[in-house]
Amino acid sequence: MARLVVNNQPVEFRLDADTPLLWALRDAANLTGTKYGCGTGECGACMVIVDGQAMPACTLSLGEAEGRSVTTIEGLSGDRNHPVQQAFVAEQAIQCGFCTPGLIMAAAALLARNVNPTEADITGAITNICRCGVQPRLVRTIQRAGRILRGEEKGVRVPVPATATTPGL
Repeated sequence: MARLVVNNQPVEFRLDADTPLLWALRDAANLTGTKYGCGTGECGACMVIVDGQAMPACTLSLGEAEGRSVTTIEGLSGDRNHPVQQAFVAEQAIQCGFCTPGLIMAAAALLARNVNPTEADITGAITNICRCGVQPRLVRTIQRAGRILRGEEKGVRVPVPATATTPGL
């Protein structure tokens, strides 16, 4: 049994301590924004923020996550309007969308440490793989998110998708 904080909520997983955090989040907590990509921590599709650091959830076991604070894409912003999410939309840095949650989490962790990163800071910190090719737009996107965080630029509101639980549907 592992106890940790996920998206600011205490959670107790009654799973084997060797279970990868990725599967605990997706299968037990139904937080499916964290994606399975390579299973080796190389691609970044499963990136979450653990105690302020971007980490691949596929290589972190529940035992290693015990007592730690984990933020997933679902917990980054209740209304999906974190400055990084706004910048990704504004810069059209989303292609198929599969890797986007991991990229956003890695960028959010970087900007939490350094709100004004250089191109070298960004390329050094964002090692995620995007097969669709958004990498050329990432530096511009993350720098824009930094400007939004610093209050130098206004973000764009990202519409919340309509769901069956949305009033009026």
